Amino acid sequence: MIRSRITVRATLLAAILASQGAHAEPDAWNAEQAPFKVYGNTWYVGTHGLSSVLITSPAGHILIDGASPKSPAQIARHIRQLGFKLEDIRYILTSHEHFDHAGGIAELQRLTGAVVLGSVHSEPVLRSGKPSKGDPQYENDMPPMAPIANTRVVRDGEVVKLGPLALSAHYTPGHTQGGISWTWRETEGGKSAAMVYADSLTALGAGSFRYSGNKVYPQARADIEASIGKVAGFQCDILISAHPEYSGLWERKQRGNFIDPEACRAYADKGRARLRETLAAEAKGG
Repeated sequence: MIRSRITVRATLLAAILASQGAHAEPDAWNAEQAPFKVYGNTWYVGTHGLSSVLITSPAGHILIDGASPKSPAQIARHIRQLGFKLEDIRYILTSHEHFDHAGGIAELQRLTGAVVLGSVHSEPVLRSGKPSKGDPQYENDMPPMAPIANTRVVRDGEVVKLGPLALSAHYTPGHTQGGISWTWRETEGGKSAAMVYADSLTALGAGSFRYSGNKVYPQARADIEASIGKVAGFQCDILISAHPEYSGLWERKQRGNFIDPEACRAYADKGRARLRETLAAEAKGG
């Protein structure tokens, strides 16, 4: 019975990790990806497996996510290839406080001097480099990160402004306690588009953690359900998710059009389906 429970949970975790691209080793996450324009002044500068997005303006630039500890050299090279200066990046925004999205930020902060923004729950992790015990994946031997200097808390609903840029923070916890998704608008060819950088919506726990009930993060299920609903309700023309393949970014790039008004709802539906699978496995004792 014990072995069967372990097998059920291991199968579910493998499926979830595979769907998020998290089955890959960091070297695969960091496969080379040429930088490219997404829309207007928004550029993809991340690796093939881990998103990082640069939003530019004459007043300075904003970077979202720094990928893994192995990613900064590639991200910095991409930014320079596009003709932008690292020193012009004023803010680095974060999605969630795992090493595959925030592990490269300390080095990028050192290169740029930018202020790093996180949520009430993620900022202490970013500042200290130590994972939170309330993280659903804490028991999965979460690796520590290099501590990040010059961090600041951004509040739910706060608008980060820089010259003409205005990016709104939307707390989307559940995958971690500190998740944030970001929205802004871009214009290209006289047409405006609603941009979304969505945090992970996967209900993925490790060890004894259960979304159906736990002591370290008791509102985890309610949080991820609310976050899924929030992302589904975004005005959303162009979606980029923290793991790009999970929101179909490469398929949209291949067809030469990033606009898909249904992308956020489809992304939320995947998160909702994974939550059902997770809860079903927990009910079976997995």
